[in-house]
Amino acid sequence: MIDPSIIHFVPLKKPEGQTLALFIDESGALPPTAKFLDQKSRGTLSKAMGATDFKGKSKSVIEVLAPAELPFDRVLMTGVGKYEDHTPNDWLNIGGVLGAKFSGLKNGVAGVVAETNGKGAPISGESVANIALGMMLRSYKFKKYKTKKPDPAENDDLGGVSKIEIYCSSPNEASSHFAHLQAVGEGVVMARDLVNEPANVLGPLEFADRLRAFEDHGLDVEVLDEGKLAELKMLALLGVGQGSDKPTFAVVMRWNGTKNKRAKPIAFIGKGVTFDTGGISMKPAAGMEDMKGDMGGAACVAGLMLELAKRRAPVNVVGVVGLVENMNSGGAQRPGDIIISMSGQTIEILNTDAEGRLVLADLLTYTQEYIKPKFAVTLATLTGAIIVALGKEYAGVFSNNDQLCERLVSAGQDTDEKVWRLPLSAKYDKLIDSSTADMKNIGGRDAGSITAAQFLKRFVNNDLPWAHIDIAGTAMASPSTDINQSWGSGFGVRLLDRLVHRYYETPSPKDAAS
Repeated sequence: MIDPSIIHFVPLKKPEGQTLALFIDESGALPPTAKFLDQKSRGTLSKAMGATDFKGKSKSVIEVLAPAELPFDRVLMTGVGKYEDHTPNDWLNIGGVLGAKFSGLKNGVAGVVAETNGKGAPISGESVANIALGMMLRSYKFKKYKTKKPDPAENDDLGGVSKIEIYCSSPNEASSHFAHLQAVGEGVVMARDLVNEPANVLGPLEFADRLRAFEDHGLDVEVLDEGKLAELKMLALLGVGQGSDKPTFAVVMRWNGTKNKRAKPIAFIGKGVTFDTGGISMKPAAGMEDMKGDMGGAACVAGLMLELAKRRAPVNVVGVVGLVENMNSGGAQRPGDIIISMSGQTIEILNTDAEGRLVLADLLTYTQEYIKPKFAVTLATLTGAIIVALGKEYAGVFSNNDQLCERLVSAGQDTDEKVWRLPLSAKYDKLIDSSTADMKNIGGRDAGSITAAQFLKRFVNNDLPWAHIDIAGTAMASPSTDINQSWGSGFGVRLLDRLVHRYYETPSPKDAAS
């Protein structure tokens, strides 16, 4: 991945380097630098636009090689659509497009001229910083286990770029914004790495060890082993892992970023099933290899906690993850078993492949009893039913609190990590009522994602604002985008950072009083 330290924000001036990117909007009018370079090259750039029928459509690019009278090996004429319509997320995607185009450089200097077209205001520092983040995220590749090194001519991970200079009107503002976004990007990369790792390398113990290392960044990390989990009577979590040779853990990560260390934190809770065979209710063989990613919720929480610490966020946050492997053996949990959760509620196991909700049930009880958060959000690759309902473009969100849900939806719109609200209702409870226990762990074919969320709601105190995000379709094997070509997407880190930063680091007086 591109090293963020090679990205520099500099004032607008005569650009240098081997490759230069220029922004052209739908009007076709050349901004000042592009106009100057076009004149110097005797109209080479404008002729190339005409010859290719280039209209400045957003994310379209034409490449002009070795333009006459110019010192560049190539100039990338990059369409940005309509400036006035752009959000920071649009600039993020344009940065991703440029990241892909820079891939052929070898030890070169790349430049990006981010200026106005002469008709509107200059591109803001926040937007420029998002261009840089887009390049950073697009350059991510998980090649840890590739023994054959790629041909340098085919290198596509930006490893050969020695410097990227982004010329803009507000370099100091851009640098300030990028300090935040760089930390976010590093959190996304952490989440992607965790999801992409094979389960023989990243089991519950190895996952816990990686989280212990977060202490180097100022997080307080507590690892609860099986002895402690048994003492706490977290039998729903332990039951999931009883068929595996690998131990089960819960990890609690605390970031105390405010002066008032006793202020109620906000809590994010993640499912971390490092591999899910389905247990006795075994999954089909086809596609089971994807179950190395069944810890996407825990990966998201880990990435979020890392980035909050790296950017020294002024907020108190606790991340709680349950790390477990769901395997078959003579000691594995069986359909028909009845277990007692940490809350004291009993659960009839009808399907051992509905294990994620068991993990989250005990984590919710622990979080409420020992952390007492202001609100809690659970994240999990919980149900295949959410993919049937929403595909892989949206995650599903369920909540008992309209304000929290609306804020998640808004943050998702801003980051393009979109969530769609689905209902919770007591009318669904009858689908998970059990004749022999307080509840059963599946509710049948109908409304599978809703009954899973309804199950979790039984472990949430009535006075706790809570939301659940089902990321089964978005955390892994999701569609490639301008900023992600990886199997593991790191979905949720940017979404939750936006939620925390916008609403809880600098709350309005009304919110502060509530």
